[in-house]
Amino acid sequence: MEEDTTSISWRIGYSIFGIYLVYKLILGLKRFIENFKFFNQLPGETDFHWIWGNLHKLSRNTEERMAYVKELLKKYPRFYRTWLTPFKPVINLSHPETVKVLLKTSEPKPRGFGASYEFALPWLGDGLLLAGGKRWARSRRLLTPAFHFDILKPYVTIYNEAADILIEKIDKFAENGESFEIFSLISQCTLDVILRCAMSYKGDIQRKGETHPYNQAVNELSELWFDRGRQPWLYFDTFYYMTKDGKRFREQCNYVHSVSEEIIEKRRKTLETEGPNKKQRYLDFLDILLTAKDENGVGLTPLEIRNEVDTFLFEGHDTTASAISWILYSLSTHPLYQQQVFGEVENLVGDRECPNIKWNDLPKLEYLSRVIKEGMRLHCPVPFAQRELTQDTVIDGHLFPKETHCSIHILNLHHNPLVWSDPWEFQPDRFLPENMQNLDSYAFVPFSAGPRNCIGQHFAMDEEKVLLSRIIQRYQLKADPDHLVQRKVAAVMRAENGIRMFATRR
Repeated sequence: MEEDTTSISWRIGYSIFGIYLVYKLILGLKRFIENFKFFNQLPGETDFHWIWGNLHKLSRNTEERMAYVKELLKKYPRFYRTWLTPFKPVINLSHPETVKVLLKTSEPKPRGFGASYEFALPWLGDGLLLAGGKRWARSRRLLTPAFHFDILKPYVTIYNEAADILIEKIDKFAENGESFEIFSLISQCTLDVILRCAMSYKGDIQRKGETHPYNQAVNELSELWFDRGRQPWLYFDTFYYMTKDGKRFREQCNYVHSVSEEIIEKRRKTLETEGPNKKQRYLDFLDILLTAKDENGVGLTPLEIRNEVDTFLFEGHDTTASAISWILYSLSTHPLYQQQVFGEVENLVGDRECPNIKWNDLPKLEYLSRVIKEGMRLHCPVPFAQRELTQDTVIDGHLFPKETHCSIHILNLHHNPLVWSDPWEFQPDRFLPENMQNLDSYAFVPFSAGPRNCIGQHFAMDEEKVLLSRIIQRYQLKADPDHLVQRKVAAVMRAENGIRMFATRR
């Protein structure tokens, strides 16, 4: 009798559990249908595939993919919806009035299954780029002092020293009249700069071959990261890390982590040796990482320190390398603009024994500043950024539910024909004050904007001014007419087969 009662109880339990599962399934299906109907009626791509969503429309060739996105921008200049698989709608924001809704907030980067930033976690961890919420706010507060003007000022000396080595290398090509690939040279130079400025690390980076292994690793990691996002079958970690790409991604992660850990350990020992009575030098980024304490007297953990070092080594050299390389390419195809930059720099340094750019020179380089801005508008170093809504939000008259994934499409924003005249033309004077006064402040956001803007933007602008000034002051550049330059979008804007040019001593 007791066994019968127990058996009945189990059957009732199983039945209740089964009913609950069916209920949850129906509820989930209902939510999916409602979600699909809402997002599918928004402006956006209509060629929908029940497996790929709209991913099948994205060519692996960047130029073809950009042409496709350009057409979407023409049809939907404020925002448009795309599907990454049938279950993941993404709202692409392309106009100042739509992007500012998110940029004015500290909404986090999307995380979780299928989110692009999730794929970068094994590499960059919860550093400033990927962290959200309280973790991001704490790190931002602790690290902001590392970019105070008093700390940035001595870096100008390092920028000039790095430029000296870069010029040595370009001189050899100029003497022989050879075409050379500029992207790799600039990448080594900016890696040298970030290591010396932020980490006080001297490793003779620029003289160690054509491309430093760290540059190669970062290039490969960013491309693998981007490629994975376009292949839904690779979203599952277990499967991805069984593939050739997954194994390579993990291998390169281990390498860049080892570089960061070596730098951190070396500095930690230096701080312990110097002690409190050390001769005061400027506190660099790594000093602040190792010594900063929050309001509760708690510092960063070893993993948090490594995450921030990995993030800054990547963002601190890769984005500036992209910006400088594309700006040099633009100048090499526009001799008149190049001559104007040369004239401005020559007026500053022409009567000096040494052509170094000084701290007080930087604000005087007004035309070069416009050239830099136009270069970053035309060839966005960071083509897009993503956010996830933490609350229901109205964008362009539509109420988007919490957890909606949004892409701030910086490339589209900077080429939006409703905002910019002749958006695909290189025209530095569009950044003259009188031409910018009626433009929305969110029309140009190469360093993002709002509370999650790039913490190192002043560092980057100063570095770009010095390196570009030194190069243009010494050489007349001409793009190699036999080399086809094609863009390649990954985590940053690269060149598919590099950028080749000729340099002639002035």
